[in-house]
Formats: sequence, C-alpha cells, structure tokens
Amino acid sequence: MPKPNEKPKMQNVNFQSIEEFLAFLPPDELEVVEFLRQLIYDCIPDVSEKLSYNVPYFKRHKTICFIWPGSVLWGKKQSYTGVRLGFAQGHLLTDEMGYLKLEGRKQVAWRDFERVEDIDVELVQAYVYEAVAVDEGLAKIKRKK
Repeated sequence: MPKPNEKPKMQNVNFQSIEEFLAFLPPDELEVVEFLRQLIYDCIPDVSEKLSYNVPYFKRHKTICFIWPGSVLWGKKQSYTGVRLGFAQGHLLTDEMGYLKLEGRKQVAWRDFERVEDIDVELVQAYVYEAVAVDEGLAKIKRKK
C-alpha cells in the first residue's frame, strides 16, 4: 500500500545498473537481451546505453531504440513473452513488409523475440541503421532551428 503522497509503483523492479538488470533476467530472456545489445553496439559503436523505465535505452542525439524483456513489467501484468526490441521513431522507418508492430501507437514500433534464433540479424541491422539515419536527420533539423 503506497504511503500518502507516494506514487504507486508501475513496475515490478527498480534497477540501479545495467548489471543489476541483466542479473534479474531469466536465462532465456538474458540470451536474447545480450544478443540484441551486442547487435546494437556492433551497428552503433558510439551509442550510449542508459536504464530508463528499468530497461536499456540506446541513444545518440535522441533515443534510437530500447530492449524490453517481458519479465520487466509495465503496469501490473506481463503483456507479452520474450524480449521486445523497440524503435523510438519507428513510425518513420521504412517497413513495407510489416515486420515491426505499431498496434495503434503513433510513434514507437517494435518486434518481439522469444529466442535468438527468431532474430533475422540482417533485417534487424537494417532497421537499426535506418533508425540511426532518422536520428541523425532529426538532429540536423533541430540544429537548423
């Protein structure tokens, strides 16, 4: 029960570091998270990683993407299984084949993965590279203002 003037917790965890986050994950999610983190670092060597909402977010100028395991709840219940790779500006990515999901959202697009084998590495890399180009383009627009 929250104390007076205390916000109720929306999440089941409160990590202080990436290491603490990784230690919390069940082995199946950990394998997918580590694979996706490495893929992102391989594609964006100068990316910065920071916990936000208790999951890793990756940023250059603005947030490019995030990795959200199903075991880290948003709200009171688990809404999916596996690990979600989300793109902050997903609505701006070329996705003619409908690989990414928007499900009524206006901006954030994502794909869920149950296992490392589910990840189409070349396709996911292409989305990451395009997300970096979008980030760069938005930063240029902001600098011109």
